[in-house]
Amino acid sequence: MLMRVGSLTLLDSNESKKRMCQIYNEVSKELFGFGTTLLRATVENNIVTFVAKHRRSPRSAALEVEAPGLKLEVDFRMSMLYKKRLREKLIEDMELDIEALLRDYDAATQWAITNIILKES
Repeated sequence: MLMRVGSLTLLDSNESKKRMCQIYNEVSKELFGFGTTLLRATVENNIVTFVAKHRRSPRSAALEVEAPGLKLEVDFRMSMLYKKRLREKLIEDMELDIEALLRDYDAATQWAITNIILKES
């Protein structure tokens, strides 16, 4: 499948998906100190979807017991920061023309789904 995105022609290839997963994990390592335990990327039309299982941080587990409200706030803020950094790196590294980046993270199970909607040209 060949998809035209802005000035970049993105191939729905293993190489492209592999690079996107590397970028996703780089952001995870930068923000949390470690990557994901499972990560899969799919590309369909102008939507890239990441399905990821993250590792539980010892700090996160401690906050969950001692200050659950604070943990929820930290999870929310870190997810927002994750989206910002992921967007920046995908634009910088792969020149993607991103219209929207949507992410949902379930702290109880450590699963995250990230959808990136690319601008159609």
